[in-house]
Amino acid sequence: MGYNGPADTMLAALKRSVSPHLLAVLMLGVVSQLGQVLFLRELLMVFHGNELSIGLIFAAWLVWVGVGSHLGSILIERSNRPLFLFSGSVAGVLLVIPLTILLLRILRGFFDLPPGSYFSLFDMALSCFLLMAPACLLLGAQFVLLSRLWREKDMAMDTSGTGKTYVGEAAGNMLGGLIFTFVLVHYLNAFQTAVLAVFLMLGAAVYVNCEGHSASEDRYKFQLLLLFALIGFSIAVYPLLESLNQLAYRLQWEFYSPQHELVDTYQSKHGTIAVIKLEDQYSFFQSGNLVFSTAGPEAALVGMEEQEAAEFAHFSMVQHENPRRVLLIGGGLRGVLAEIIKHPVEAVDYVELDEVLTAAAKPYVSEKTLAALADPRVNLVHADGRLFLKTAEEKYDLIVVDAPDPATAVLNRYYTREFFTEAEALLNYDGVLVSGAISTPDLRGRAVANRNAAIYHTMNQVFSRVLPAGEHFIYYFATNSPGQISLNPLILAERYSERDIDAEGFSARHYHVLLEDSQLRRINWVIRNHGRSSEAHLDGPEAVPLMPSSVKEQESGEKELPPVREHYFINTDFKPIGYFYTLMFWDDLARGDRAESLGWLLRVKPWWVLFLSIPPLFTVLVLRIAKGRHSKLFPVAFAVLFAVFTTGFSTMALQIALLFSFQSIYGFIYEMVGLIVGLFMCGLALGAYLANRYVNYKADIKLLAIVQLGIALLAVFIALFLPRTAALQFPHLVFSLFSMLTFGAGLVNGVDFPLSAACYMALKGQPEKTAGTVYGVELFGAFFGAVLASVVVIPVLGIAACAFLAAIANGSAFVVLFMCGRFESLCLKKTN
Repeated sequence: MGYNGPADTMLAALKRSVSPHLLAVLMLGVVSQLGQVLFLRELLMVFHGNELSIGLIFAAWLVWVGVGSHLGSILIERSNRPLFLFSGSVAGVLLVIPLTILLLRILRGFFDLPPGSYFSLFDMALSCFLLMAPACLLLGAQFVLLSRLWREKDMAMDTSGTGKTYVGEAAGNMLGGLIFTFVLVHYLNAFQTAVLAVFLMLGAAVYVNCEGHSASEDRYKFQLLLLFALIGFSIAVYPLLESLNQLAYRLQWEFYSPQHELVDTYQSKHGTIAVIKLEDQYSFFQSGNLVFSTAGPEAALVGMEEQEAAEFAHFSMVQHENPRRVLLIGGGLRGVLAEIIKHPVEAVDYVELDEVLTAAAKPYVSEKTLAALADPRVNLVHADGRLFLKTAEEKYDLIVVDAPDPATAVLNRYYTREFFTEAEALLNYDGVLVSGAISTPDLRGRAVANRNAAIYHTMNQVFSRVLPAGEHFIYYFATNSPGQISLNPLILAERYSERDIDAEGFSARHYHVLLEDSQLRRINWVIRNHGRSSEAHLDGPEAVPLMPSSVKEQESGEKELPPVREHYFINTDFKPIGYFYTLMFWDDLARGDRAESLGWLLRVKPWWVLFLSIPPLFTVLVLRIAKGRHSKLFPVAFAVLFAVFTTGFSTMALQIALLFSFQSIYGFIYEMVGLIVGLFMCGLALGAYLANRYVNYKADIKLLAIVQLGIALLAVFIALFLPRTAALQFPHLVFSLFSMLTFGAGLVNGVDFPLSAACYMALKGQPEKTAGTVYGVELFGAFFGAVLASVVVIPVLGIAACAFLAAIANGSAFVVLFMCGRFESLCLKKTN
């Protein structure tokens, strides 16, 4: 009896158009990618956007997926029921991913952290590895299970099923990244996205079951109806998931700051915005970082936030004798803009990154801030400040940067040599740049002294004169017109008074308080002298003399001081040491004497990376010399697995380097992370497909060695080319070149995997065990690459050093394969 109902017709059409195994593998890739991106976004918010956590998040994901693939190969050997195991793992993923998102939201509740403090490096690592384990173990096992199902379908005895699964999963990763970036992130919350993705995977599992069983027609109909019921259920529960999403946010903020009330949350491409309230004060957070605070419209008196904004604005504006055109980057919503336009300015370009933040803030800011935004002299531009500088055509008398401290790589972009150079190019000949950062009295503390001295020395490389001032907040005034800026309170008070400004909470007398002479001398002595000895970054600043010389004398005598240690005291886009010092500073504030989790990284030396190549080279050399039963075979197997390990290591290190580069250039990774990873996975899928399709003899050590050399050369090219790409003034061209590099890194990784799997299969046999071993070793290599790249190499040694590290890793693999001396094919028969 044949099919005669609409459900039967639909099922038959589906089977003709899409292979069940291909659909299941694609859905594995989609769910893996969406799960990874969702976990990454949630953890970045919990960890205050700290990019050190990116490597830890990827590392935890990779190591547990690797363990899962190994466990999958063990289970399949013992049970020999891949379809049953696959269906069970899919059901497990349905429960685990949404539950993990909920646990990530309330993560602070599991740690004894003061309100507002940052997680330590150990806390971040522990959180990632514990909470991500269940989902990753299940997804890792599914790779091996689907490889087995595909091999059984093809009735093959080689690793072709593994290669096809690898290509299909990579294609699914790419598809998931693109769908998330262009669709899901704009319309669904995290819980809705997770449930939708897993229901699609359940549908694919049902489809595979239809193909895998010789069951009755009624069973096929039931399973197809079940598929539609699952999709319908996922749509029906979406309102519940929105309520769950809001509840999870409220719980998150109760643990973050119990005294505050969560007023509302907003989704933006730059990160989740949270508005919290304490009495009549409103604070705005984005990705867990405080953007600004302001007294609400119901406040009866001028708040501390408004006073700080007035001080910042009026101290900045009087540094120029006649500021007509002003560029303000950030700070306008907290009250700085309203104070700036009290001066006789002709035009103010106010650049605020996120239009969602502006819209969210308007109901809560003061009336004078709303009036300032509506002032005809003010041009509000919603754009990234760095990209605005690259494309702006106007010149300015004054550029005021009111950005938060460089606690992330994104914020660090406003304190680098590249930024100061771009700002200097937009200033008139007598223009002034104003910036600042939080400090401590007399710069007590190694981290804050290192950070604030690095900002000064970096700015001093671009401008002919830089004057630091302040105590709890350090101002930096920079210009190429020496007579323009001043720390003389009489001069600044005169300029202020001449403009006849009526500012609530600020007067000309404030300049005398802000510029107390003895305090100015001490701050200038520390900032100008620190960072010039070989161990300054480790020891902190020297003791301040009892009677430091005047600021003018210190300026004139600075040329006689030893040169600055640029490696540790010049902050750049591709060596973001300022952001690393800021993390150390906040760690000091939260943990005091126990804050040593980051300080030890300052002892890392560039030549330490050579240790990566010494152990494997020594191992192969010993094995070749050794006599014994397996002496000829074991070195080759070791060399193949080492090549797999280094490929995972280097491609992940390159991916981390490219992510940081994108962050440095464009300033937002929160929305685009799916696209970036999608580009990488697109290259990986194409590389694996090309290797499977066009390489006839894959089990060839010589070819595998050539691929290792190619990866090493690509890494060197990226290290040399990437900084030059970022310097281009055309954002679209920069993005195109960046995309090509990301795609290329994925391409070479994709070519490597089928070749490595075929070589190891020729040596060891057992297709599923080969798939689990090679896949697991590659993921373990990627785990180490992610940790070293984001936690150690990039913050201290820089992004280019990360790419060079990848080159050394694969160059070592090439040498190890060469030393094995087996460049002939490892199997005589053709492998496809």
